[in-house]
Amino acid sequence: MTDVRHSVCALDCPDTCALLINVEDGKGTRLRGDPNHPITRGFLCGKVAKYLEREYSPGRLLYPLKRAGAKGEGRFERISWDEALETIAVRLKAIAEEFGPEAILPYSYAGTMGLLNGSGMDRRFFHRLGASRLDRTICSAAGSAGLTASLGFRYGTEPEQFAKSKLIIAWGANIHGTNVHLWPFIVEARRNGARLYTIDPVQTRTAKLADKHFAIYPGSDLALALGLMHVIIGENLYDAEYVTRFTTGFEALKDRAREYTPERVEALTGLGRQEIVDLAREYATMRPAAIRLNYGVQRSERGGTAVRAIASLPALTGSWKEEGGGLHLSNSQAFHFNKTALEMPELQWTSTIGREARIVNMSELGKALAGIAGQEACSTVTVKALVVYNSNPAAIAPNQNLVIAGMRRTDLFTVVLEQFQTDTADYADVVLPVTTFLEHTDLYLAYGHYYLQLARPALEAPGETKSNVEIFRLLAERMGFTDACFRDTEDDMIRALLSSGHGFLDGITIEQLDEKHSIRLNVADDGEPFLPFAEGGFGTASGKLDFGAEAIAYTPPEESRLGSRDLTARYPLEMVCSKNDDSMNSTFGNRDDVDAQTSVLQMHSSDAEARGIKNGDVVQIFNDRGSLVLKAEVNGTVREGVVRAPSTRWRKRASDGRSVNVLTSDQLTDIGGGPVFFSCLVQVEKCGD
Repeated sequence: MTDVRHSVCALDCPDTCALLINVEDGKGTRLRGDPNHPITRGFLCGKVAKYLEREYSPGRLLYPLKRAGAKGEGRFERISWDEALETIAVRLKAIAEEFGPEAILPYSYAGTMGLLNGSGMDRRFFHRLGASRLDRTICSAAGSAGLTASLGFRYGTEPEQFAKSKLIIAWGANIHGTNVHLWPFIVEARRNGARLYTIDPVQTRTAKLADKHFAIYPGSDLALALGLMHVIIGENLYDAEYVTRFTTGFEALKDRAREYTPERVEALTGLGRQEIVDLAREYATMRPAAIRLNYGVQRSERGGTAVRAIASLPALTGSWKEEGGGLHLSNSQAFHFNKTALEMPELQWTSTIGREARIVNMSELGKALAGIAGQEACSTVTVKALVVYNSNPAAIAPNQNLVIAGMRRTDLFTVVLEQFQTDTADYADVVLPVTTFLEHTDLYLAYGHYYLQLARPALEAPGETKSNVEIFRLLAERMGFTDACFRDTEDDMIRALLSSGHGFLDGITIEQLDEKHSIRLNVADDGEPFLPFAEGGFGTASGKLDFGAEAIAYTPPEESRLGSRDLTARYPLEMVCSKNDDSMNSTFGNRDDVDAQTSVLQMHSSDAEARGIKNGDVVQIFNDRGSLVLKAEVNGTVREGVVRAPSTRWRKRASDGRSVNVLTSDQLTDIGGGPVFFSCLVQVEKCGD
């Protein structure tokens, strides 16, 4: 007999889909989108539609393992949970006693978006231990800083409202590949006469479906935003009433924007001057106009400030007043949880250090493990233990060669919690097998919509797998932590999260979530659109949007065609390593189809021809940081001077044991401390016949 159970997709995606799974004799047989969820609407992306293959893959890790070979070799032997937990506890205690607990570094990100398994019992454990705190910057920190500087709150236009738009600008947003549940609303808008424009260095799947594509130079988005402001202000197309009532710094913005003429912006962005003028006019006059901004923009040297400037555009035109207007980057801050009650940072004062622990930026992991300049926090206390969960830093962290050198250290004790034997797991001393999102309880926010969701286990955990919550609960016990918080159940933790008292969560209970599975936040009356800034209400100190003109001047990134002349002479191509459509960072890197898709370098025909490269040739890509080998794909996806390596491939699947992050820099963005993945100069050569 078939039992239909509810779940929630935990992958790092704005859609946070509601799932239905058919279970027969205890086994999942069919996974699909919940047709009753207002955003999921009954369908799934290609990645998650195949998730049961991952669930029942013979490659799943089912038992604890300890290393039986050299680090990186990938040879392990099975051990019991008792031995695994005891080994870890003994080593962590010894390291904390000899070097101090800050020599222990947790490393995690969004392998699950579930709050309990992503930032719950783990945070309590490391706070109580006194371990180093991790600044989790790898994905969205720069964009979040830019959005917060502009709006004060990380709120945005509801996806449903895009159906009412007349102009939709996908700025650095490959909607069809990484936000596919927004697409039906865009289709509806276009049926009603709306136009879709894309701004992206890459002709993405979305760009190929757009009415216009603007192939901007990588990292020049701030210049384009200023150019649009130049036209909108110069031609008096801005909303004077909205600007007067709800913004500050407009006069300074006028002066700043005056500097960015269409001619200057043409040189800075690679777009035609008339294209820039026409785009500005259309954006200001085709109402309502919505911008779907995504995080690709902020992965460059000026990325955080670019987000700040772009996020100011709807205030300039008054677009926030209109249903179907505004901008969407992230809605995550609307979920005003009591995160303090979940993570309990006060436990640090009961640790042996008796204070807040130092902070280590995850985007500089290589420097942290090497204890070199750039991670000043690690120059006094060397990282002696690394505990990795919800991430695969050996594949996804920038400056990969430095990261791997650190992970090879014989004096570094490494624990990895994983579902599969990833690149990072190969460097572990102990590997602990963890559950998938179909196998444990968790609470889910969304950064792409305003629906809160609860998932209970839909499937039995296989083998000896355990959830992150349970693993850190057990480790706390082994470490001798007797604090009552480590005995909290998942439901206790969920109730704590919901106890913030914020109006958006008022009245939402765990019992309601168990019954309904998904509940819209109290952002507006039932059936009414949420217009977060229609009447101002920005989260800044003044309550108004601050244009911040003094902070938004543009200079090209050092690693760009208009940057360092010395670098461009040696490495004349700008590399973008944007997300592969059919994978999720490195999560599905074990699949053959994903490996094939991430083993290519997309080139413009003129760049390929100048190097004697033809479609399908094996090429070497290199710069001062490293090199790797990929297959050339000469297909018109990128403009001249740009190459793209879809990310992120597992190193172990490459013939040379390397992936694209051997080339990327661990330099940080202008604000937010994020990585500059897309400010990366390279050279390409055809490999020998």
